[in-house]
Amino acid sequence: MNDFTRWIDLEGAVNVRDLGGLATVDGGTTRFGRVFRSDNLQGLTARDVELLVGELKLRHVIDLRSGPEVSLEGPGPLTAVPEVSIHHLTLFAEGGKHTDVEADTIEGDKVLPWQERVEEDLAELRVTGFYYGYLRDRPDSVMAALRAMAHDDGAAIVHCAAGKDRTGVVTALALEVAGVTREAIVADYAATAERLEGILARLRASSTYRDDLDSRPADDHRPRPEYMEQFLHVLDERFGGPLPWLASHGWTESDSQILRSRLRD
Repeated sequence: MNDFTRWIDLEGAVNVRDLGGLATVDGGTTRFGRVFRSDNLQGLTARDVELLVGELKLRHVIDLRSGPEVSLEGPGPLTAVPEVSIHHLTLFAEGGKHTDVEADTIEGDKVLPWQERVEEDLAELRVTGFYYGYLRDRPDSVMAALRAMAHDDGAAIVHCAAGKDRTGVVTALALEVAGVTREAIVADYAATAERLEGILARLRASSTYRDDLDSRPADDHRPRPEYMEQFLHVLDERFGGPLPWLASHGWTESDSQILRSRLRD
């Protein structure tokens, strides 16, 4: 890990950083070495695995990719490491045999986070933003992801394809539970822009993502602070904040205390 930043430099992933060092509302900071966030991990090298598992004591991987993404891209080398537990928790409502809808064949336009949704979703998503759709569709996965991040037997890493949208939503909720300031949550989300060129290059190397990425300007994929601000605003307006939303889906004060103890100094 770079001593001067939260970035973790790997050979097989580019958007990897520690959730430590973020300011909390009570004047503290989050702990380093407890939870990391990342883009896809199937390209990790043996040296990367040694750094993550041997040096950083990684023990839990929260994989937010859809079932088809895992099938098309592969699960990655960490699945072969006995010390590491893989938690595959898609944020899509996977209803078919292979996809996140009823279809029985792999269809890329129904599994990628930036693609258009079916028409009946659009009115709601225009109001709430696409990120709220993850919570609406898969609150079970959100709860499970946060609880997996709270395990105390080593570090955890949460990732999707780019490490931006799905990962951004789950880590924002975790940081909210930990009492991180909204300013710091939004800044952490937007930090992915620093690695956007490398992220897009990695995704374009895969046929799973290439066509969609090439159909849109690179700037369309930039994580803008207002996107996360809108997501948090929706939760504030509709539920009184992220914590009441979590509570409405079974999250308890005990859950919050455990996750806070993992993330707080």
